[in-house]
Amino acid sequence: MFKYKIDGVIEAVHYAPDGKIAWVRVYERRGPTYSDRVLLDRETLLARLKAKKLFVIGRRLPHVASTFDVSLPVRVIREQDTEVVVTGYLHSPHDRLEGAPII
Repeated sequence: MFKYKIDGVIEAVHYAPDGKIAWVRVYERRGPTYSDRVLLDRETLLARLKAKKLFVIGRRLPHVASTFDVSLPVRVIREQDTEVVVTGYLHSPHDRLEGAPII
C-alpha cells in the first residue's frame, strides 16, 4: 500500500497505433471518495502527472466502496527528447503501463 494519498487509479489503457496512450480509464479522487470511471486522454494524464498527482495501476474491489487493489505507480520519464508514461521504474521508448489491461 502507498503511504501517500492516491489521486487516481488507472483501471485500463488504450494505445494508439504509434505506441502512445490514446486514453486511460480512471477512478479519480474526489475528496474522501472516488469518482465513477472517467476517460482521460494522454495530454490530460500527462498534465496531472506533471502537477505531482499520484496515479497507480489497480482495480476496484467489488462491493467495497472506494477500496482498490493497487500495484504500480505511474510516472513520466524523458526518453530521447520525448516524454514517456511508464509504471514503476521501467524504461521504454514508448508509453508502457505494465499491469493495466489493454482495451
